[in-house]
Amino acid sequence: MVECNPVSYGGWANCLELVNDTVRLVASTEVGPRILFYGFRSGRNFFHNFPEHAGKRGGDRWLSYGGHRLWYAPETAGRTYYPDNVPVPWRWENGVLTFDCPDEQPAGIRKSLAIQLEESGSKVTVTHTFTNSGLWPVETALWAITVMAPGGTLRVPHEPFVPHGGGPGQTFQPCRTVTLWPFTDMGDGRFTWGSDGILLRQDDAYKSKIKFGVLNRQGYVSYELDGATFVKHYPYEAGAVYPDMNCNSEFYTEPGFLEIESLSPLRRIAEEESATHIEVWELRR
Repeated sequence: MVECNPVSYGGWANCLELVNDTVRLVASTEVGPRILFYGFRSGRNFFHNFPEHAGKRGGDRWLSYGGHRLWYAPETAGRTYYPDNVPVPWRWENGVLTFDCPDEQPAGIRKSLAIQLEESGSKVTVTHTFTNSGLWPVETALWAITVMAPGGTLRVPHEPFVPHGGGPGQTFQPCRTVTLWPFTDMGDGRFTWGSDGILLRQDDAYKSKIKFGVLNRQGYVSYELDGATFVKHYPYEAGAVYPDMNCNSEFYTEPGFLEIESLSPLRRIAEEESATHIEVWELRR
């Protein structure tokens, strides 16, 4: 059975907790929304919250707060960093907790976030929605960002191995691009360019920033932390155009945290139409 309870958390008096026999999830209704906590019952938070933002509202400046959020891509100073600092209307119906955000101007977009925790186990489905509330079409991608707790290791699976050549079961064609941001050092010691995936450690001993992206057809990435693993599943749409040199997955780290980011294809959303992007989360011992 899933319970939805009012709780205080992280300095905010008005939060909502979803809990079943396995995991606990907490979201703020005062800002964002932000999913601030996801972890095993009586266990640690797999998400990172910024202590300097605890209990605050940013006024007319954007604050991360930490946890999980919904953003716009491609990244721009005005539209992406909209200060989502006001209380968010919510409803709990048929086992789904939905946040319906106010219109954001000048973007002309209305966000919503629907969270469904399974009756048993750790599985959570998060449905992100953009609705065009403006007067003209908007081209954008939904960008779902999860700020992970420090000290873990990201694992991005490789594409399946195919031998080189022109014979049966062989190929001359490439399978994936890796997009790098200009401040990223591929020789950084936090990277492991492995045979079955790209690994990136969150390590506060390194003070520089890293960001990279891939077009991930495998539909999942994972983050290993303290003997457990957070898995984020999300769709890949064949033939679609994604932002940032065709990335549906992006990853960022600096001291204190690591972000796991999934993106929808770029969509042209007409007036009063909507677009969605769905993630499924799991925790594994």
